[in-house]
Amino acid sequence: MTVIDIPGSKSVTARALFLAAAADGTTTLLRPLRSDDTEGFAEGLKSLGYVVEQEADRWRVQGRPAGPAATDADVYCRDGATTARFLPTLVAAAGSGTYRFDASTQMRRRPLAPLTRALTALGVDLRHGGAEGHHPLTVRAAGIEGGELTLDAGESSQYLTALLMLGALTAKGLRIEVTELVSAPYVEITLAMMRDFGVEVLREGNTFTVPPGGYRATAYAVEPDASTASYFFAAAALTGREVTVPDLGTGALQGDLRFVDVLRDMGAEVSVGADATTVRSTGRLRGITVNMRDISDTMPTLAAIAPYADGPVVIEDVANTRVKECDRLEACAENLRAMGITVHTGPDWIEIHPGTPKPTEIATHGDHRIVMSFAVSGLRTPGLTYDDPGCVRKTFPRFHEVFADFAHDLEGR
Repeated sequence: MTVIDIPGSKSVTARALFLAAAADGTTTLLRPLRSDDTEGFAEGLKSLGYVVEQEADRWRVQGRPAGPAATDADVYCRDGATTARFLPTLVAAAGSGTYRFDASTQMRRRPLAPLTRALTALGVDLRHGGAEGHHPLTVRAAGIEGGELTLDAGESSQYLTALLMLGALTAKGLRIEVTELVSAPYVEITLAMMRDFGVEVLREGNTFTVPPGGYRATAYAVEPDASTASYFFAAAALTGREVTVPDLGTGALQGDLRFVDVLRDMGAEVSVGADATTVRSTGRLRGITVNMRDISDTMPTLAAIAPYADGPVVIEDVANTRVKECDRLEACAENLRAMGITVHTGPDWIEIHPGTPKPTEIATHGDHRIVMSFAVSGLRTPGLTYDDPGCVRKTFPRFHEVFADFAHDLEGR
């Protein structure tokens, strides 16, 4: 059995940084993820005047319930979607001043419109500097009274998360009626973390009521990233081995741990305990049809091992993967076809047939998840290369080193 330590969750680290910045007191984050996305979030907070002290395995954030110390600031969000969506929301709710936000070319392409429309509906003075519903943008903040919203979160659950976290910072609270929701488990992460920082959200179906009153500081341990763990779990199922990830078990916040259920349906043995999760190969991968709407970040992981199954793999209801760092559905299809695999796609689905993949250069489209997913394919198809291997710095800067050691360990067993 191989035991692999996974870096902290990007989703949890980003939410914790927002909540810590807004909280009353100093929060200590234990084992936060250190990556381009989370470093960019921390740097954005510093640009706004928040005090963030970063040590190797813990970060301290001095909260400011009254909002950013800076009353005029420029914030560069890099490639980070959480940074680009959460920080404008934070200043809109708690700030008093003018704040300009911009992002990378990749992030400028990604949509913001449902969120910026909601902020505007709440009375926020928000102006786009280019295309409507995209970065760059300027927020002239003066606090938010609160009220009621109707939100379409069918494109990204991050819109809802940003507004939920904002709700506790408004004068009167916020009631949000959601008409469409994708990646629902990420909203459950948000609700659980808000509770840990002192705010209880009332949920009635798809209606969320957030009371005013703000957050209180705490010590918060960041759990391992379940999306990152998917590559190592998939590797075990693909190579006839066994992998255990500690500190990721039945109490995990992240819905992407449900990827192991997909592997179980394909034939792997899975054990989810209180303190760890183990995936063990049975020597076979079955074809499967699976709805991945709620765990769509792991769609490329499944796509990358699909050709090695004994029948077609059909992944459904993943339209939102087309508006991630790249069009992930099409990127998977493109690369699998280059490997000689028969693939069919539709607006929100992909069908991958069994085959014998051949080595090729993977077109990453600058997307960390494409690189890490096809690294798993490389365990059975040696010779795969990447046109931009370094884009893994977004969430896992040491991925290639760690995965190479992991692969060597598998070979030695």
